Amino acid sequence: MFDSSFIVAIVIAFVVIIILAKTAVIVPQQNAFVVERLGKFSGKLDAGFHILLPFIDKIAYKHTLKEQAIDIPEQICITNDNVQVGVDGVLYMQVLDPARASYGIGNYMFAISQLAQTTLRSEIGKIALDRTFEERGSINANVVAELDKATEPWGVKVLRYEIKNINPPHDVLNAMEKQMRAEREKRAVILTSEGERDAKINEAEGEKQRVIKQSEAARTQQINEAAGEAEAILAVATATAHGLEKVASAVIVDGGTEAMQLRIAEQYIEEFGNLAKKGNTFVIPANIADLTSMMALATDIARKGKSAE
Repeated sequence: MFDSSFIVAIVIAFVVIIILAKTAVIVPQQNAFVVERLGKFSGKLDAGFHILLPFIDKIAYKHTLKEQAIDIPEQICITNDNVQVGVDGVLYMQVLDPARASYGIGNYMFAISQLAQTTLRSEIGKIALDRTFEERGSINANVVAELDKATEPWGVKVLRYEIKNINPPHDVLNAMEKQMRAEREKRAVILTSEGERDAKINEAEGEKQRVIKQSEAARTQQINEAAGEAEAILAVATATAHGLEKVASAVIVDGGTEAMQLRIAEQYIEEFGNLAKKGNTFVIPANIADLTSMMALATDIARKGKSAE
C-alpha cells in the first residue's frame, strides 16, 4: 500500500496544479480581459502572462481590441416622398475602453446594430427616393456621427458605416427605368437638335466667308484689270508720243519734207483704193486738189518747226 505521506503529496500537487490553472492567465495580442475581485471591477489585463489571486480574482469579460465588422440586416425605410425601400449595410467599430464596454451596456454589439437601424431609417426619411442613391456618402457620414455620440459612453468607437444595397419595390423600379429612358431620349433629341443647329450655323458661316472671299477676289480682279488698262493706255500714249517725236525729228532734217509729202500721197492713194474695194459707189471729194493743199499744209508745219529750232 502507498504511504500516507505520498498520497498527501499527490493531493497537494494536484491542488496546486488546479490553482495555477485557475490563476495563470495568458492574454492574446489585441485582446483585453476585465478582472473582478470579489465581484467588483479590479482592472484589465493586456496582452501577456498574468497571475490572479486564487478564489478571489476572476476573468469577468473578454474583449477583442481589433476592428470589427457588424452586418446590419436589411430593413424597410420610408423616404421623404413616401416610398418604401429595403436598405442594408455594414458597420465597422472598435472597443477602446474594455471596462466601459463591460459595464456601460449589457450587449454593445446588439445595441449598436439596433441603433444603426433606427438612425438609418431617420436619415432615409429626410430625403427623396431619387436622392438616396446619390446621397450615400452623406447618409453614411450622418449615421457614423450619430452612432459615435451614442457609443462614446460605452467605450466603443464607430469608425465607418457603409450602405450595401438600396432595393426599391418592383413597380418603383419600373417607373424609374421608364423615367430614365425618357430622360435619355430627351437628351438624345436635344443633342440631335443642337447638332443640326451647329451644322446650319457652320454652313451659314461658311457661305458668308465664301461670299466675302468671292467679293474680295472680284474687287482685287477689278483693281488689277483697271491697273492693267491704265498701264496699257499709258504705254500706248508713251509709244505714240515717242513715234510723233521721231516723225517730227525726221521731218525737220534735210529731205524730210519731200519724204513726208511722198508718204502722205501714198496713204491718200491707198485709202482711195480701199474705198473702191468696199463698194461699187463712193463719194469723191469735190476738190481733188485737196491732196496738194494737205501736202502744202504739212510742208508749212515742218518748215515752221525747223525755223523754230
